[in-house]
Amino acid sequence: MSISQIKNLNRRLENLAKEASSELDKACGNELWKNFGFEAFDELKDFDRRATANYYYGQLQTVRELQSVFQ
Repeated sequence: MSISQIKNLNRRLENLAKEASSELDKACGNELWKNFGFEAFDELKDFDRRATANYYYGQLQTVRELQSVFQ
């Protein structure tokens, strides 16, 4: 990969991470999930919010894993 491709990919990954964090804040109603991780979603009573949180947490984990390869 060229340097410009890597920079573009990193920028897109950062955008995905910001989106996932924002959606997790909305689904959980706060930022406590950052301290507790996946376990924070078990406390959500609303199935849709829990499903959304699980989806975006998976997205965030994937982004972090990919970012670690390029750093």
